[in-house]
Formats: sequence, structure tokens, C-alpha cells
Amino acid sequence: MTAQFPAETSADGAFVRQPYQFQGRFGGSGPYPAQAGRYRLYVSLACPWAHRAIIVRSLLGLEETLPMSVVFPVRDERGWELPEHDRPDGFRFLSEAYLRTDPDYTGRFTVPCIWDTVRGEIMTNNYPDITLDLETRFGAFVRPGAPDLYPERLRPEIDALNAVVYQDVNNGVYRAGFAASQERHAEAVTALFARLDDLEERLTWQRYLVGDQLTEADIRLFTTLVRFDAVYVGHFKCNLRRLVEYPALWAYARDLYQRPAFRGSVSFDHIKRHYYLTHPKLDPSGIVPLGPLTDWEAPHHRESLP
Repeated sequence: MTAQFPAETSADGAFVRQPYQFQGRFGGSGPYPAQAGRYRLYVSLACPWAHRAIIVRSLLGLEETLPMSVVFPVRDERGWELPEHDRPDGFRFLSEAYLRTDPDYTGRFTVPCIWDTVRGEIMTNNYPDITLDLETRFGAFVRPGAPDLYPERLRPEIDALNAVVYQDVNNGVYRAGFAASQERHAEAVTALFARLDDLEERLTWQRYLVGDQLTEADIRLFTTLVRFDAVYVGHFKCNLRRLVEYPALWAYARDLYQRPAFRGSVSFDHIKRHYYLTHPKLDPSGIVPLGPLTDWEAPHHRESLP
């Protein structure tokens, strides 16, 4: 079985994220239609990619439509483990779901993933598509009054912004943290903070990233920001500045956090234990820091922004 924590790097020391093998699209009226209870979402509260799906599921009111199971935050060479009381599909480790779907699978056993209970297989582990499918293909199950997180008129701008935020911020912290050379680390950190500076300027004058409403773009940025000072500054050496040193970004992050769907999805305990106890090459002592002490409930004063 493939060990789950070593990072892959290129010959010049750059972090390389593996491609995601299961990329089926679900929902709508296609071969994998939107059906209440058919699919199960497997997540880790520590993982920023899974965190997106947790927030979207809550904002859209899909809790009854899409059951969710949460793995333990610390994994070993066997991969993500499920608590004994939460094994509805009969497997203890998420790796069993991957190997049940494809006995020859040799990649990493990642979250989030969607399990199709009808076919008994993983539908997708391609995290960028999971939230988009929930936002565009489950309309019949979305609660009344739920926000349109991917409005058609804003999709070109959302997609363009998501692309650069992914490259420099979402994946940028991993490119910095798992770089195997000083040059690749410096390259990633420089791009990361240049992008954060741009976002700081953008959010100084507007409440949300795109348009005048909460969108998919805000959710994707939030899951990195909420982990930034807790793990990325120290564990991944992204320490040119902390989030709390960016007035607009820090207020923006609190603005989002203080909404129930965001606040209820954040577990700093899971986040810190996962990062500091799962990457022994980065933190061989296995000590989980007590801090930082930051007040996520402090007033953000962003209500008046356009």
C-alpha cells in the first residue's frame, strides 16, 4: 500500500501535486444523477480541499441530501482512518474505498472524495469539481434562499481568479512547504506573498472577491487563509508576513468565519494535529504548537463595503 505523507518533488526540488485519477461528474440528469442519499462525501476537517466541500454543503442546505463522514485528523502509512462509529460503507480506512474501486490503484488516498453507494465505487476525488457540481447540479435539493455561489454571469471572472489563487496561494503554500531546494522554496514564497498583496488591495475596496456577493472564489481563498497563521507560517515556512498583518485580508477572513457555515466547519485542533503530526520530515519532533492566539470573533467592520 502506498504511504500517504511523502511529498512528490521534481528533479529541481519543486513540489509536484499528483493528478487526481477519479474525475467523474455527478448530479444533474446524466448517468450519475442528483439523488438524495445516493452519494457520500468523505472529508477531513484538516484538509483545505475538503473544507471547501463542507462549507458549500452547509451553505446550500445539502446536509440531508449528501451524507458526510469525517476521518481522523492524523494518518499513517495506511492512510485516512474512519472512527468506529462512522463506517457506513463498511471500510475502516479510506484506502479500502479506493482499492475497492480500482484494485490496481497506486496513487494517494485523498480527501475529499465522493462515494457512490449505488455502484459501490468512488465517483470522484477531483476536489475542484466537487463544489461546482454541488452548486450547479443539485438545484432541486438546495434549500430555499441559499446563495448562488457560482452565478453564470460571474463565472468567467470567478474561474480566472480561482486559477491564479490556486497557483500562488492554495497550492502555493504547499509548493513552499514541500520544496526540496532553497530556490524553489523562495520562488513559491515570493509568488505567494505577491498574490496576497494583490488580494489585500482588492479587498480593501470591496467586501467579496467577485461581484457584490459571496461566491465559490471566497470559499476557496478562505480555506487557505484560516490555516495560514496556524500552520502555514511556521510549518510551511511562509513567514514573510502573517495573516493578521494584512488589515483587509484579516478582516475579510473574520467576516467569512463569523457566518455559521464557515465557523462550524473550522477545527483548529484537527488542522494543527494533522499538519504537525503527519509530516515527520518537516516536524520530526511531532510537537503541536499551542498558538497562535487570534480572535476570530473580533468585529470586522466590512458591512459597509460595496
